[in-house]
Amino acid sequence: MDINQEELRKIIAEFLDKFDYIRPDEIPDIPLYMDQVTTFMNNRMDYTRRYPEDKILTKTMINNYAKNHLLPPPEKKKYSRNHVLLMVFIYYFKNFLSITDIQKLLTPLNNVYFDTESEHSLSEVYTRIFNQAPDKMDKLLSDLEQESLRCSRIFEDYPEEEQDFLQLFTSICLLSFDVYIRKQVIEKLLDQFPENTKKGTPKKK
Repeated sequence: MDINQEELRKIIAEFLDKFDYIRPDEIPDIPLYMDQVTTFMNNRMDYTRRYPEDKILTKTMINNYAKNHLLPPPEKKKYSRNHVLLMVFIYYFKNFLSITDIQKLLTPLNNVYFDTESEHSLSEVYTRIFNQAPDKMDKLLSDLEQESLRCSRIFEDYPEEEQDFLQLFTSICLLSFDVYIRKQVIEKLLDQFPENTKKGTPKKK
């Protein structure tokens, strides 16, 4: 193992440079069959795979999402643009949230914004959220680079042949700690989330 600080920064920068969320206007404005949805998602999110055989979205996944009420049912076996937008949210959330938590998070969104006759569309909500990504990514890159530099100094008094491993190990530990804390905060926020909503207005606790 021979990963120095510069290489760590390169790994971080390369991934963040590839990150590009799906925009609503990229999704066909006509209903799609399940095969078309999985093809679109697997092609568009290909850069997020860790291994070539990894699946972004499968028919089984979609059926499970519908079974667990994360998605409204398709119309005549076809999925709308709003269905696909919800699947994007689910794709990110499922990495660190349970199905129960995702359902709790998406139910008010579905109740208020899934209907295209709503005053504000789901596409608008989605776009406003993901438009924050560029600034978020710039800050994240800066933070990770500074953290990588700090990690390179923690064991600088150790034998040179051990420093690369320890730097990498420390980076992973600190990133894991960050993920752990953020996940705890997310769960606390979810505990405050409305348990039910009526059309248009979330139910107050």
